[in-house]
Amino acid sequence: MIGELELGWQFCELPLIAITGTNGKTTTTELVAQMLNVCGQRTVACGNIGKPLSQVVRDQSKFDVLTVEVSSFQLEAITTFRPQIAVWLNFAPDHLDRYASVAEYRRAKLRIFEYQTEKEFAVVNASDYFPQIKAQRLTFSAYDDRADFRLSDGTICFARSPVLRLTDAKLRGSHNIENLMATLAVGHIRGLAFEQMAAPLCAYEPAPHRCEFVRTIGGVDYINDSKATNLDAAEKALQAQTKPVVLIAGGKDKGFDFQPLRDLVNKKAHTAILLGELANRIADDWREATRCEIARSLADAVERAHAAAKTGDVVLFSPGTSSFDMFKSYADRGDQFRRLVHALPK
Repeated sequence: MIGELELGWQFCELPLIAITGTNGKTTTTELVAQMLNVCGQRTVACGNIGKPLSQVVRDQSKFDVLTVEVSSFQLEAITTFRPQIAVWLNFAPDHLDRYASVAEYRRAKLRIFEYQTEKEFAVVNASDYFPQIKAQRLTFSAYDDRADFRLSDGTICFARSPVLRLTDAKLRGSHNIENLMATLAVGHIRGLAFEQMAAPLCAYEPAPHRCEFVRTIGGVDYINDSKATNLDAAEKALQAQTKPVVLIAGGKDKGFDFQPLRDLVNKKAHTAILLGELANRIADDWREATRCEIARSLADAVERAHAAAKTGDVVLFSPGTSSFDMFKSYADRGDQFRRLVHALPK
């Protein structure tokens, strides 16, 4: 038996870009697809988002290259899958309700490189370690000056040459800087000039539920980060805030330990509104770091956050775990948050 991703690959006659990582997969897949299409290389974002690869390959004559988001679940069942370019954005504990350990989850992710040879390319985060990769490597990092794509004075640089000023892009936060770097690396491998790539990347609008601004009420900004389905994503969203935070967090128990976020919560959030299966456990972890309240529902959480927030604050909805205990999906959760915020009195 083979998986759907492997099935699609076996019928694929085009170069394929595969993108994985604990966080940022969808944003980067969309960035790559938008960039390539604007620059004249016909592609489509597919796989773990949009249409499955096995469906897209039926009409592959319409494209020059395929841009595929791949998950650990999909990579479990590959037997020959060999992308021309494999992109590894980042890694953090997740899906511990499926995998017996973090190491098992990581092994599944690493299969993206398993069948690559010296003829293919791997675009990887310089902060990680990949001793087994056979493909040619390009590295990126918002923190490591030794990476091929690195950050200098608010500008993404390659080989010491400035490539993209962050002030020109709409994406914010260190995680999105690395998403942009990975996308630039893909374009470079595909033969594009950096001057070509800049315009479509700067024009990219962040996808919904990813640190999405909802509205300002009484001097308080409301941010929907429902896509934060693990601790690493919530941590990055919290780090990106420059104003005092009222944090709404919690949801399904995926086996995460919320204690490592305690110091950051203490630094950034004066109040935490907690909901879902994990509410009481998170409260136990954070009670000494910030004021904690338990909400009965998302509607109750939004009302409590509205009452706790002062002019100049940010209400950040960044759950840090999955939504299936109370919602159909992270998108349903984010949509409900957005509706509740828009229903608040001015």
